[in-house]
Amino acid sequence: MVTTQDVQALPEDDLRVFVKGTEYFFLQVTSTRAEVSTPFIKEANDQVIDDFSAVIGISGTQRGCVYYSAPREMIRELVTHYGETEASDDLYADCVGEIANTISGNAREYLGPGFMISVPVVFRGRADDVRFPHDAPAFVIPILWNGHRSSLILCLKRDEKEPPTFDPEMLKEIAS
Repeated sequence: MVTTQDVQALPEDDLRVFVKGTEYFFLQVTSTRAEVSTPFIKEANDQVIDDFSAVIGISGTQRGCVYYSAPREMIRELVTHYGETEASDDLYADCVGEIANTISGNAREYLGPGFMISVPVVFRGRADDVRFPHDAPAFVIPILWNGHRSSLILCLKRDEKEPPTFDPEMLKEIAS
């Protein structure tokens, strides 16, 4: 059960860094803006895992994970923006891993060196048994791009032992 304290586990500024980073990624790669809808906290029955997903482990000043999950049709269309002409599930999996890694890596620039990311772990299929950390809420950020819906899922909790390194002034750079 997610408590009020858990909801506050991910500061709004940190959430905004991921939202802006996601918008920036799609605009840079595809020249088409992605619409990012209002984030919500995942409930037990919410299906947010799609055909291809990647998870990045987070440690340091925060701990938890960042997921990116998208349907096959969206990834098929995205790989053409990378200049790929032959499509395969392996290529789609690589693309999803690259998206998760890029968004998390860009967030690391703004959240500081204490925000440490792992390499992406990619999986295929709509896994019903994906587990999210039990001590932090799963914030789902719906993304709509070219008529396709995907999700960025943040399950992060600040590590009280590590001092925060976030600089709010850096948000001005993201917003511009």
